[in-house]
Amino acid sequence: MIKRFFQKMLANSGKSYQIDDRIPTRLIYVTLYNRMIMLVRGFLKTGKKVFIGCNTKILNSRNIVFGSNVTIGSYCELDGFASEKIVLGDCVKIGSYSKLLSTSHFSKFGKGLVMGNNSAVGDFTHFGAPGGIEIGNDVIMGSYVSFHSENHNFGDASKLIREQGTTSKGIKLGNNIWVGAKVTFLDGCSVGNNSVVAAGAVVNGSYPDNVVIGGIPAKVIKTLA
Repeated sequence: MIKRFFQKMLANSGKSYQIDDRIPTRLIYVTLYNRMIMLVRGFLKTGKKVFIGCNTKILNSRNIVFGSNVTIGSYCELDGFASEKIVLGDCVKIGSYSKLLSTSHFSKFGKGLVMGNNSAVGDFTHFGAPGGIEIGNDVIMGSYVSFHSENHNFGDASKLIREQGTTSKGIKLGNNIWVGAKVTFLDGCSVGNNSVVAAGAVVNGSYPDNVVIGGIPAKVIKTLA
C-alpha cells in the first residue's frame, strides 16, 4: 500500500523510475517523514513549497525563483543577493553542505545562478557565482564539485594582486550532462549538450556537444555516438 502511494508521488513529481521491490517499507516511511519535515521547514523559510534540510540558510529568498519540488539539503547556504534572479528549476536538488556565493566582494555585485529542470548537484558543492553560472536541464553531478566564475587580475607588478580587481566571463553547462565528483569549473568555460565530465577534471575551455572530457586541463577523450 505505502509503496504504491510513494510510487504515485514519484510519478506526480515527474520521476519515471520504478521502486525496487527489495526496498523495505520502513525506509519509505522514514523518507516520507523526513520529506514532510523538510517541506514544513521550507515553507517557514521561504513561504513556498520547497524541501529544505536542517541548519540551512537562505539569504534574500525574495530574489530566488523556486520551481516545483526543489530540494536543498542540510547545512547549506544560499546567497540570494545577486544582480539577477537566481532560478532553481523544477525538481532541482542541491546536496548537503553546499554553498552558493553570489557576491564575493562589495566592489562588484554578483550575477548569480540559474539551474534548469531535473538538475542536481551532490554534497559539498561550491557555487562561486559572481560572474554568473548557467546549468541546463537534466544535469547530474557528484560531490565536491566547484564553480569559480571570476578571475583575479595580476598583470600590474606594481600592485598587490588583491588590489587589481577581478574579471568575469561566466560559466555555462548545456543539457543532459553527467559530471563526476571533484570536478572544477573555471571562469569562461562552457560544456556542450549530451556530455560527460570525468571525475577530477579541471574544466577551463569550451567543449562541443556529445563528448567525454577529462584531465587537467580537461580535453576531449572521446566522442559519443
